[in-house]
Amino acid sequence: MVLRVVHVLRAPKGGAFRHVCDLVRGQAERGHQVGLVCSTEADEAATDMVFAELTDVCALGIHRIPMKRLPGWSDVRAVRSLGEVCREVGADVMHGHGAKGAAYVRLLASAAGAKAVYTPHGGSLHYSWRSAAGAVFLGLERLLETRTDGILFESEYARRTYERKIGAVKCLHRVVYNGLHEDEFTPVGSGSRQYDFVFVGEIRRLKGIFVLLDAMVRLRGEGRTPSLLIVGSGPDDATLRSRIDELDLGDAVTLSPPIHPARDAFALARCVVTPSFAESLPYIVLEAVAAGVPLLATRVGGIPEIFGPLADFLLPPGDAGALAGAMGEAMSNPGAAMDRADRVHAHVKQHLRVAQMVNAVVDFYEEVLGSPRSGNG
Repeated sequence: MVLRVVHVLRAPKGGAFRHVCDLVRGQAERGHQVGLVCSTEADEAATDMVFAELTDVCALGIHRIPMKRLPGWSDVRAVRSLGEVCREVGADVMHGHGAKGAAYVRLLASAAGAKAVYTPHGGSLHYSWRSAAGAVFLGLERLLETRTDGILFESEYARRTYERKIGAVKCLHRVVYNGLHEDEFTPVGSGSRQYDFVFVGEIRRLKGIFVLLDAMVRLRGEGRTPSLLIVGSGPDDATLRSRIDELDLGDAVTLSPPIHPARDAFALARCVVTPSFAESLPYIVLEAVAAGVPLLATRVGGIPEIFGPLADFLLPPGDAGALAGAMGEAMSNPGAAMDRADRVHAHVKQHLRVAQMVNAVVDFYEEVLGSPRSGNG
């Protein structure tokens, strides 16, 4: 059975975009016709290169339309434009990724004669009902629930979070973990290893970047002189620079724009640090583990599911003291850090692969296509 699938997401960047690209390529390789719709934002050289590579893969085309992050009147134009695309390509499945992409898909799929599938990627589930924004986003999730034919959770944690904040899942649903390609499991070369630690990711408080700076200060207070490379960009760029100056860490911390692929950034340091407060199933953790480098990560979201039986290696979020202790141990005993990295690498290589992910997602589409919509819609 050849499926016609359109993937919709807002921002063509980060882990969600990587996930969509893997699905697009994998589904096309299996003979399905695939299309991609995303925002016009993030027109960077690396993003343009990815779109160029996907042009021949997407039989249903690549469509760029303006999509704002927050709800507003611009969404009316975006929905209208996406509706035109859907009518043109005649999709069997519209797969929305993240809050905005999934909202559009669920509003349009039924009228387009397609099934609506949703992958949260964190999105609205990061919010709380206690905040005004959270009440809006989570309220919209409840309203759109009856227009959803299937939900693919990227982790068991995401499924539990959905049930806690939205309620029991009334439609077909399944947990399908993100996966990596075979060549990503090749350990990175030694590189220059000019830094002790590297952070790779979006520059925002949620990623624990300021806790990492506090840990650096604690290590200095112990007489250590660690070096840190921070790779990425984001909404808290200016605040980060100011904080580095306030803590007098300018000689210890180096800032870099995003480096693609992330493996090239990993090769610059002896240890990767991911001190997030919240995650779903982050690719940056998967990629660091697959690259065979020591990794210090927090016990949040789906990260314990990546580590499996080795989750005891994880750290509590927001604890600068615990993070500083782990960083100091990695500096003092690199052999032990490398041994832990090898054990986690072996576990992930066995369980989390792109081929497994693509096959499970296509199987789920076929299940959804064979079932009536659940709920009240």
